[in-house]
Amino acid sequence: MATTDQRPPAPAGGRQHYGVTFAVLAMGTLSYTLLQSLVLPALPTLQRQLHTSESSVAWVLTAYLLSASIATPILGRLGDIYGKEKMLLVVFAGIIVGSAIGALASSMPVMIVARIVQGTGGATFPLAFGIVRDEFPPDRVPWGIGLISTIIGVGGGLGIVLGGPIIEHLSFRWLFWIPLMLTAISMFAAWRFVPESPVRAPGRVNYLSALLLSGWLSALLVGVSEGSSWGWTSLRVAGLLVAAGVLLLVWIRAELASDHPLIDMDMMRIPAVWWTNLSAMLFGVGMYSIIVLIPPFLQSASSNGYGFGLSPAISGLFLAPNAGAMLFTGLAIGRLTSRFGSKALLIVGGLLGAGSFAVLAVSNGHPWEFLVVISVSGLGIGLAFAAMSNLVVDAVDETQTGVATGMNANIRTIGGAIGSAVVASILASGAHGGIPLHRSYGLSFAILALAFLLATAAATAVPARKGSPDQGHLAVLAPT
Repeated sequence: MATTDQRPPAPAGGRQHYGVTFAVLAMGTLSYTLLQSLVLPALPTLQRQLHTSESSVAWVLTAYLLSASIATPILGRLGDIYGKEKMLLVVFAGIIVGSAIGALASSMPVMIVARIVQGTGGATFPLAFGIVRDEFPPDRVPWGIGLISTIIGVGGGLGIVLGGPIIEHLSFRWLFWIPLMLTAISMFAAWRFVPESPVRAPGRVNYLSALLLSGWLSALLVGVSEGSSWGWTSLRVAGLLVAAGVLLLVWIRAELASDHPLIDMDMMRIPAVWWTNLSAMLFGVGMYSIIVLIPPFLQSASSNGYGFGLSPAISGLFLAPNAGAMLFTGLAIGRLTSRFGSKALLIVGGLLGAGSFAVLAVSNGHPWEFLVVISVSGLGIGLAFAAMSNLVVDAVDETQTGVATGMNANIRTIGGAIGSAVVASILASGAHGGIPLHRSYGLSFAILALAFLLATAAATAVPARKGSPDQGHLAVLAPT
C-alpha cells in the first residue's frame, strides 16, 4: 500500500548532505551500543531486586547478544528489500518498546524479554552501513563505515562509565528510560533528515535459515552458560552442544542451497572476507568479555583475595580510557589506513589486545595495571574494528558493501555472545556464595589473551590487496 511521505523536501541542488546523515546514524548506533553495556554495572542490583541467581542474571547480556545475532541479518535483508530508512525506523521503534519493557520489569523473565526486543537494534549496523554506501561520496564511504564500526566499542565502554552513576543516584530503571529517550530523538532525526535510498535488492527473507541460525546459537549458548551449573559432563549439556553442532551443519547446508541466504556463503569464501570475519569473531569474544570481567573484578572486596572494593560509578570510570582510545583511533583511522593499510592495523590491534590481557592474567593486584591494560586494549580494538570494515569493503563489489559489512558486524556479535557466555560460566564455576574464585578471573583473562592472539593469526592470513600500503607494512606475515 502506498504511503505519503511528509518529510520536508531535500535542499535545492541535491540530496541531504552526507555529514548530516552521518550524525543521525552515529547517534542511532550509539543508542544501541550503549544498551549493550549500560546495564552491566547494575547486574548485582538486578539480581537482588528481581530475586534471581547469578547465572540467570548473566542472560541480561547473553539474551541481548543472541537476539542481535539473529535479528541483524533478517532486518538487514528486509532493509535491502523494502528500504533501509524505513527499516531503520522500525528498528528504532523496537529499541524503544524493549527499553520501556525493561524500565517497567519486575521479574527476570520480563527483563529477558525486554533485552531480546532491544537486541533487534543490532540491525542498525547493516542498515547504517548500507545508507553510508548509498548516500556518501565514494571516497568517504570507508571513513563513514570505519567510524560507525568504532562506535561499537566506544558505546560499550561509555555504557559502563555512565551506568554506575545512574545506578547510584537514580535507579536501574533509568538505564532503560535514558536510552529510550535518546532512541526516540534518533528516530525523529532519521525520519526528518535521512533520505530513503532508491537502491533495492529483489528477493525474500529465508526464514528457515533464520530458524536454524537461532536454533544452533541458542543451543550453544544455553549449553555453555549452564555448563557450570549442570556439570560439563551432564547429558543435558552434551545434548545441547551436539544439537548445536548438528544444527550448525544443517544451517550451513541450507544457506549454500538457498537463492536468498541470510549470510552469503559464497561471499564468505572470498579469502579476505573469510579471514577478516574469523578475526572479527575472535575480537568479539575479547571485547564483549572485557565488559563482563573488568567491572565485577574492580568492585570485588579486597577481603575476597582480589579486587579493590570500588563502587559501580568508580569502576565504570576505569573503562573510560578504553572508550576514549577507541574514539581516538576511529577519528584517526583515515590517516592511519592511508599510511599503513588496514591489514597492518588489524594485526597491530590484535597484538595490543593479546599482550594486554596476557599481562593481566598473571598480574592484577594494582589498579594502575587495569588502567594501562584498558587503555592499550582500547587502542587495539579501535584499530581492529575500523580496519575490519575497510578490509571487507575492499574485498567485495561496491553493491555488496552493506551486506558484507553487516555480516562482519554480526559475526562480531556472535563471537561476543559466545565469549560472554563462556566467561560467565567460568566465573560461576567454583564460586562460593556468589563470589568467583581469583583463579577463575586469571583463567578468563588468559582466554581473552588467547582470543586476541588467534585473531592476530587470522589477520596475518588476510591477502594484501594489490597496491595497498599493506604490501609494505607487515604484509610479509601474510600469504599473497
